Amino acid sequence: MSGSSPFKMRLVHLDLKGAPPKVSYLAEVFPLFHALGANGLLIEYEDMFPYEGHLRLLRAQHAYSPSEIKEILHLATLNELEVVPLVQTFGHMEFVLKHEALAHLREVAFFPNTLNPHEAESLALVGAMIDQVMELHPGARWLHVGCDEVYYLGEGEASRQWLQQEQNTKARLCLSHVKAVASYVLARHPATKPLVWDDMLRDIPEDQLSALLMEKYRKCGFQQLWAASAFKGATGVSQALTPIEHHLRNQMQWLQVAAHGPADTLQGIVLTGWQRYDHFSVLCELLPVGIPSLAVCLQSLLQGGFAEDVKARVENFLGIPSLEITGFTSEGAASFPGSDILALVTQVGLHLRSSVDEMLHRDRYVTGWFSSYHRRRKFVHPVMIQHIQPQALSLLARWSALAGELEAALRRVFYPDAVEEWLEENVQPSLQQLQQLLQDLGEAAGPGPPLASPGPDTGQDP
Repeated sequence: MSGSSPFKMRLVHLDLKGAPPKVSYLAEVFPLFHALGANGLLIEYEDMFPYEGHLRLLRAQHAYSPSEIKEILHLATLNELEVVPLVQTFGHMEFVLKHEALAHLREVAFFPNTLNPHEAESLALVGAMIDQVMELHPGARWLHVGCDEVYYLGEGEASRQWLQQEQNTKARLCLSHVKAVASYVLARHPATKPLVWDDMLRDIPEDQLSALLMEKYRKCGFQQLWAASAFKGATGVSQALTPIEHHLRNQMQWLQVAAHGPADTLQGIVLTGWQRYDHFSVLCELLPVGIPSLAVCLQSLLQGGFAEDVKARVENFLGIPSLEITGFTSEGAASFPGSDILALVTQVGLHLRSSVDEMLHRDRYVTGWFSSYHRRRKFVHPVMIQHIQPQALSLLARWSALAGELEAALRRVFYPDAVEEWLEENVQPSLQQLQQLLQDLGEAAGPGPPLASPGPDTGQDP
């Protein structure tokens, strides 16, 4: 099936630090991943892993149970998807270092991003995390240890003192911790090879990299590399809809890189699908929303491009009559798992806010006879109520019904906290604006003396 692809391994990244899917949904989409050309998963558990003992505080409210982890691995095996677990061990440690009991291991006391590499307890902490993850992933050929975006490295007090010594640099500091983590993995789990993201290594001189046991850069003598592209979650911190064309270009660029490099240099490619930019940021595109992009990206990597026949294959896999890659709308309803969420999120993303803004800021009756000035003073021409109220009620009823339908669809795939967060961020603000408009209209039209010229502004918002 992958004869024309330069990437032997094609891993779909599941970023579980935001909106982690229920196992029941993974059971639905894993067969699709396989059919589209994926043969592996990079699972970034973060706080969804069922840590035990002194690490139990790392668990999220709806963390998977050990039995659910085993079920995920079983489902992956059934669909010929090799699982590579990912454990953050340096940067992106917010889910660990936000806890007061572990805050003393921060590189910078005020920021929970980065682990202090000077503390022996730091390596012991990540070692314990690795061991617990590996216990539930016996036989894993690879373990990803993160190490990307190690912000504020070198700014802690211990690092400042260390950097004052001759020949010590931030690059050496970064490498020393990465090497310590990699060495731990190889010593404790010799059949497992550690992987790292490369962004912290790009500017490090080759002579310093050459001593590090990582398959990173060919110039430094490493025989195999992994590529990393993206199918979603890389174009905006609060992005709701996935720009497929952008991600397709990303895959095409990697195909060009592979075509110009020595054969068999690339072990595989990870198609990242970020769900949050970090532990504290808002959600970006939900997994079901990104599936058409994933389909386009996987099939392009598998077939060596995105010609019309490949597009037709993607449409067939997704059950979409006509896939649109340059915009956010496609003709007809799709039939892949979670396609109802995509359709509803598309309606919200493209029309909810704009329709409410249109009424509040461009409707002549609202802007002309019930402006913020009128609303603060609670007065309105009675005849204008007949123009504004029915329209606002109709708009609110329409979007409330869609929000209810979307909530039900989301609850089938995600846990309650993720559903609440997405709706509160993307739907509720617009509905609340309409509700407030109607409340203000009712108060302005309430019983009282005949309308006269407005009194002085109280300065209070509506």
